[in-house]
Amino acid sequence: MNRGPCVWILSAIVMLASVSSGRAADEQSPEATVRALVRANAEKDMETMSRLMAHDADITSYTIGGRKYVGWGDLERDMEEEFKSAATIEIPIRELKVWTRGDLAWYAMEVDYIRTVSAGSQPQRALLPLRETGVLERRDGQWVLLSWHESFRNAGGAVGLNEHPSVTLASSNNHLAQTDLSGEWEILEVEDDKRYRAMLDKAGNGPYTQHGGRFTTNRFSDRLWQGTWQQPGNDREGGFEVLLSEDGKEAKGVWWYTRVGTHKNIPPREHGGTYQWKRITPVPTAP
Repeated sequence: MNRGPCVWILSAIVMLASVSSGRAADEQSPEATVRALVRANAEKDMETMSRLMAHDADITSYTIGGRKYVGWGDLERDMEEEFKSAATIEIPIRELKVWTRGDLAWYAMEVDYIRTVSAGSQPQRALLPLRETGVLERRDGQWVLLSWHESFRNAGGAVGLNEHPSVTLASSNNHLAQTDLSGEWEILEVEDDKRYRAMLDKAGNGPYTQHGGRFTTNRFSDRLWQGTWQQPGNDREGGFEVLLSEDGKEAKGVWWYTRVGTHKNIPPREHGGTYQWKRITPVPTAP
Protein backbone atom coordinates (compact mmCIF):
# COMPACT_ATOMS: atom_id res chain seq x y z
CA MET A 1 0.00 0.00 0.00
CA ASN A 2 1.29 3.45 -0.90
CA ARG A 3 0.41 5.50 2.15
CA GLY A 4 2.29 8.72 1.42
CA PRO A 5 2.63 11.41 2.22
CA CYS A 6 4.10 9.90 5.27
CA VAL A 7 4.71 13.15 7.00
CA TRP A 8 6.74 11.73 9.82
CA ILE A 9 9.50 14.33 9.71
CA LEU A 10 12.38 12.83 11.64
CA SER A 11 15.40 11.89 9.52
CA ALA A 12 19.21 12.06 9.47
CA ILE A 13 22.36 12.69 7.42
CA VAL A 14 24.47 9.68 6.33
CA MET A 15 27.70 9.17 8.27
CA LEU A 16 30.12 7.52 5.87
CA ALA A 17 33.80 7.10 6.45
CA SER A 18 34.36 10.35 4.57
CA VAL A 19 32.19 12.44 6.94
CA SER A 20 34.24 15.07 8.73
CA SER A 21 34.99 14.73 12.43
CA GLY A 22 32.94 17.91 13.02
CA ARG A 23 29.82 16.35 11.46
CA ALA A 24 30.34 13.14 13.47
CA ALA A 25 30.67 15.13 16.68
CA ASP A 26 27.39 16.88 15.91
CA GLU A 27 25.49 13.62 16.44
CA GLN A 28 26.81 13.12 19.97
CA SER A 29 24.08 15.27 21.58
CA PRO A 30 20.34 14.49 21.48
CA GLU A 31 19.50 17.89 19.93
CA ALA A 32 22.06 17.42 17.18
CA THR A 33 20.68 13.94 16.51
CA VAL A 34 17.15 15.30 16.10
CA ARG A 35 18.42 17.99 13.73
CA ALA A 36 20.38 15.38 11.80
CA LEU A 37 17.25 13.26 11.49
CA VAL A 38 15.34 16.21 10.08
CA ARG A 39 18.06 16.93 7.54
CA ALA A 40 18.10 13.37 6.29
CA ASN A 41 14.35 13.22 5.84
CA ALA A 42 14.67 16.20 3.51
CA GLU A 43 17.57 14.46 1.76
CA LYS A 44 15.68 11.13 1.50
CA ASP A 45 18.40 9.30 3.37
CA MET A 46 16.96 5.97 4.50
CA GLU A 47 20.32 4.52 5.55
CA THR A 48 20.83 7.10 8.26
CA MET A 49 17.22 6.94 9.40
CA SER A 50 17.73 3.25 10.04
CA ARG A 51 20.99 3.85 11.89
CA LEU A 52 19.63 6.61 14.16
CA MET A 53 16.32 4.90 14.99
CA ALA A 54 15.82 2.02 17.39
CA HIS A 55 14.49 -1.14 15.74
CA ASP A 56 12.94 -2.69 18.86
CA ALA A 57 9.93 -4.75 17.80
CA ASP A 58 7.57 -3.30 20.44
CA ILE A 59 8.29 0.42 20.02
CA THR A 60 5.09 2.31 19.13
CA SER A 61 4.84 5.71 17.39
CA TYR A 62 2.04 7.78 15.87
CA THR A 63 1.73 10.21 12.95
CA ILE A 64 -1.05 12.17 11.23
CA GLY A 65 -4.00 10.46 9.60
CA GLY A 66 -4.32 8.09 12.55
CA ARG A 67 -1.34 6.02 11.46
CA LYS A 68 0.35 3.84 14.07
CA TYR A 69 3.75 2.20 13.71
CA VAL A 70 4.99 -0.73 15.79
CA GLY A 71 8.61 -1.57 15.14
CA TRP A 72 10.66 -0.48 12.13
CA GLY A 73 9.29 -2.37 9.10
CA ASP A 74 6.04 -0.49 8.40
CA LEU A 75 7.68 2.88 8.93
CA GLU A 76 10.49 2.01 6.53
CA ARG A 77 8.01 1.04 3.82
CA ASP A 78 5.99 4.25 4.29
CA MET A 79 9.09 6.42 4.16
CA GLU A 80 10.33 4.72 0.99
CA GLU A 81 6.95 5.39 -0.64
CA GLU A 82 7.04 9.03 0.46
CA PHE A 83 10.54 9.47 -0.94
CA LYS A 84 9.37 8.07 -4.28
CA SER A 85 6.18 10.15 -4.48
CA ALA A 86 7.65 13.53 -3.44
CA ALA A 87 9.94 15.24 -5.93
CA THR A 88 11.46 17.42 -3.20
CA ILE A 89 11.07 17.74 0.56
CA GLU A 90 11.94 20.79 2.66
CA ILE A 91 11.70 20.75 6.46
CA PRO A 92 12.65 24.02 8.18
CA ILE A 93 12.59 23.75 11.98
CA ARG A 94 10.54 26.52 13.59
CA GLU A 95 11.16 25.56 17.21
CA LEU A 96 13.01 22.77 19.03
CA LYS A 97 13.46 22.17 22.76
CA VAL A 98 15.34 19.17 24.17
CA TRP A 99 15.63 17.90 27.76
CA THR A 100 18.18 15.31 28.92
CA ARG A 101 18.43 13.11 31.99
CA GLY A 102 21.15 10.49 32.01
CA ASP A 103 20.86 8.24 28.97
CA LEU A 104 17.34 9.44 28.12
CA ALA A 105 16.23 12.61 26.33
CA TRP A 106 12.90 13.99 25.14
CA TYR A 107 12.01 16.84 22.83
CA ALA A 108 9.19 19.07 21.57
CA MET A 109 9.46 20.47 18.04
CA GLU A 110 7.55 22.45 15.42
CA VAL A 111 8.44 22.14 11.73
CA ASP A 112 7.05 23.06 8.33
CA TYR A 113 6.99 19.96 6.12
CA ILE A 114 6.93 21.22 2.53
CA ARG A 115 6.58 18.58 -0.18
CA THR A 116 6.48 19.07 -3.94
CA VAL A 117 4.96 16.50 -6.28
CA SER A 118 5.03 16.47 -10.05
CA ALA A 119 1.59 16.81 -11.64
CA GLY A 120 1.83 17.38 -15.37
CA SER A 121 3.31 20.75 -16.23
CA GLN A 122 2.34 22.28 -12.88
CA PRO A 123 4.26 20.98 -9.82
CA GLN A 124 2.12 21.01 -6.69
CA ARG A 125 3.53 22.21 -3.37
CA ALA A 126 1.90 21.69 0.00
CA LEU A 127 2.87 22.83 3.48
CA LEU A 128 2.04 20.57 6.42
CA PRO A 129 2.52 22.54 9.67
CA LEU A 130 3.50 19.91 12.23
CA ARG A 131 4.26 19.60 15.92
CA GLU A 132 6.11 16.60 17.30
CA THR A 133 7.32 15.08 20.55
CA GLY A 134 9.66 12.16 20.97
CA VAL A 135 12.05 10.19 23.19
CA LEU A 136 15.68 9.28 22.54
CA GLU A 137 18.06 6.90 24.31
CA ARG A 138 21.86 6.81 24.32
CA ARG A 139 23.07 3.38 23.26
CA ASP A 140 26.80 2.62 23.00
CA GLY A 141 27.53 6.35 22.92
CA GLN A 142 25.06 7.14 20.11
CA TRP A 143 21.68 8.81 20.64
CA VAL A 144 18.85 6.98 18.82
CA LEU A 145 15.17 7.80 18.46
CA LEU A 146 12.84 5.46 20.37
CA SER A 147 9.28 6.73 19.95
CA TRP A 148 7.54 9.84 18.56
CA HIS A 149 4.12 11.38 18.09
CA GLU A 150 3.14 14.11 15.64
CA SER A 151 0.05 16.10 14.71
CA PHE A 152 -0.99 19.19 12.77
CA ARG A 153 -0.42 22.57 14.43
CA ASN A 154 -3.58 23.88 12.77
CA ALA A 155 -7.10 22.52 12.41
CA GLY A 156 -7.11 22.47 8.61
CA GLY A 157 -4.16 20.21 7.79
CA ALA A 158 -2.18 20.76 4.59
CA VAL A 159 -1.94 24.26 3.11
CA GLY A 160 -1.50 24.71 -0.64
CA LEU A 161 1.44 26.85 -1.75
CA ASN A 162 0.74 27.11 -5.49
CA GLU A 163 -0.28 30.40 -7.07
CA HIS A 164 -3.49 28.86 -8.44
CA PRO A 165 -5.71 27.35 -5.69
CA SER A 166 -7.42 24.98 -8.12
CA VAL A 167 -4.26 22.91 -8.54
CA THR A 168 -2.88 23.00 -5.00
CA LEU A 169 -2.98 20.38 -2.28
CA ALA A 170 -4.69 22.80 0.06
CA SER A 171 -7.40 21.77 2.46
CA SER A 172 -10.56 22.73 0.57
CA ASN A 173 -13.90 21.35 -0.49
CA ASN A 174 -12.81 21.77 -4.12
CA HIS A 175 -10.24 19.04 -3.62
CA LEU A 176 -12.99 16.70 -2.40
CA ALA A 177 -14.80 17.15 -5.71
CA GLN A 178 -11.65 16.11 -7.59
CA THR A 179 -11.36 12.75 -5.79
CA ASP A 180 -13.84 9.96 -6.56
CA LEU A 181 -14.33 7.84 -3.42
CA SER A 182 -17.16 5.76 -4.89
CA GLY A 183 -17.27 1.98 -4.85
CA GLU A 184 -17.50 -0.96 -2.49
CA TRP A 185 -15.08 -0.99 0.43
CA GLU A 186 -14.18 -3.72 2.92
CA ILE A 187 -13.82 -2.23 6.41
CA LEU A 188 -11.72 -3.93 9.11
CA GLU A 189 -11.83 -2.87 12.76
CA VAL A 190 -8.38 -4.16 13.63
CA GLU A 191 -8.59 -4.64 17.39
CA ASP A 192 -11.86 -6.63 17.29
CA ASP A 193 -11.23 -8.23 13.86
CA LYS A 194 -14.68 -7.08 12.68
CA ARG A 195 -15.21 -6.95 8.92
CA TYR A 196 -18.07 -5.41 6.97
CA ARG A 197 -18.76 -3.72 3.62
CA ALA A 198 -19.52 -0.12 2.70
CA MET A 199 -21.02 1.16 -0.57
CA LEU A 200 -20.00 4.79 -1.02
CA ASP A 201 -20.80 7.46 -3.59
CA LYS A 202 -18.29 9.78 -5.22
CA ALA A 203 -18.26 12.12 -2.22
CA GLY A 204 -17.59 9.27 0.23
CA ASN A 205 -21.11 8.93 1.64
CA GLY A 206 -23.14 5.75 1.91
CA PRO A 207 -24.34 2.77 3.97
CA TYR A 208 -22.30 -0.04 5.46
CA THR A 209 -23.26 -3.51 6.68
CA GLN A 210 -22.87 -3.07 10.44
CA HIS A 211 -26.02 -2.26 12.47
CA GLY A 212 -27.51 -0.34 9.53
CA GLY A 213 -24.54 2.03 9.56
CA ARG A 214 -23.78 4.98 7.31
CA PHE A 215 -20.59 6.92 6.57
CA THR A 216 -20.62 10.67 5.88
CA THR A 217 -17.47 12.35 4.55
CA ASN A 218 -16.93 15.87 5.85
CA ARG A 219 -13.49 16.64 4.48
CA PHE A 220 -10.94 15.20 2.05
CA SER A 221 -7.57 16.94 1.59
CA ASP A 222 -4.20 15.64 0.42
CA ARG A 223 -5.63 12.09 0.83
CA LEU A 224 -6.52 12.75 4.48
CA TRP A 225 -10.14 11.54 4.67
CA GLN A 226 -12.32 12.65 7.60
CA GLY A 227 -15.97 12.10 8.45
CA THR A 228 -18.59 10.58 10.73
CA TRP A 229 -20.40 7.28 11.11
CA GLN A 230 -23.83 6.41 12.52
CA GLN A 231 -25.18 2.98 13.55
CA PRO A 232 -28.96 3.11 14.26
CA GLY A 233 -28.99 -0.63 14.97
CA ASN A 234 -27.07 -0.25 18.22
CA ASP A 235 -27.69 3.49 18.71
CA ARG A 236 -24.09 4.68 18.35
CA GLU A 237 -22.21 7.27 16.34
CA GLY A 238 -18.76 8.73 16.04
CA GLY A 239 -16.02 9.95 13.72
CA PHE A 240 -13.21 8.58 11.58
CA GLU A 241 -9.97 9.73 9.98
CA VAL A 242 -8.08 7.64 7.44
CA LEU A 243 -5.33 8.28 4.91
CA LEU A 244 -6.02 7.11 1.36
CA SER A 245 -3.16 5.39 -0.46
CA GLU A 246 -1.64 6.99 -3.55
CA ASP A 247 -3.27 4.36 -5.79
CA GLY A 248 -6.68 4.88 -4.16
CA LYS A 249 -7.07 1.19 -3.29
CA GLU A 250 -6.60 1.25 0.48
CA ALA A 251 -6.80 3.50 3.51
CA LYS A 252 -5.65 3.28 7.12
CA GLY A 253 -6.60 5.31 10.15
CA VAL A 254 -8.71 5.50 13.27
CA TRP A 255 -12.34 5.67 14.40
CA TRP A 256 -13.89 6.87 17.65
CA TYR A 257 -17.20 7.25 19.49
CA THR A 258 -19.03 10.54 20.09
CA ARG A 259 -22.25 8.98 21.40
CA VAL A 260 -23.33 5.61 22.80
CA GLY A 261 -27.04 5.50 23.53
CA THR A 262 -27.86 8.28 25.95
CA HIS A 263 -24.20 8.82 26.76
CA LYS A 264 -23.41 11.90 24.67
CA ASN A 265 -20.53 14.32 24.20
CA ILE A 266 -17.82 11.67 24.41
CA PRO A 267 -14.53 13.49 23.71
CA PRO A 268 -13.43 12.75 20.11
CA ARG A 269 -10.62 10.19 19.74
CA GLU A 270 -10.80 9.16 23.40
CA HIS A 271 -12.51 5.79 22.79
CA GLY A 272 -12.28 3.87 19.53
CA GLY A 273 -9.88 1.80 17.47
CA THR A 274 -7.99 1.33 14.23
CA TYR A 275 -9.41 1.09 10.70
CA GLN A 276 -8.09 -0.67 7.61
CA TRP A 277 -10.10 -0.07 4.43
CA LYS A 278 -9.71 -1.98 1.17
CA ARG A 279 -11.44 -1.05 -2.10
CA ILE A 280 -13.24 -4.09 -3.54
CA THR A 281 -14.39 -2.50 -6.81
CA PRO A 282 -11.94 -0.93 -9.30
CA VAL A 283 -10.71 2.59 -8.63
CA PRO A 284 -12.80 5.03 -10.74
CA THR A 285 -10.91 6.60 -13.60
CA ALA A 286 -11.15 10.27 -14.45
CA PRO A 287 -13.18 11.05 -17.57
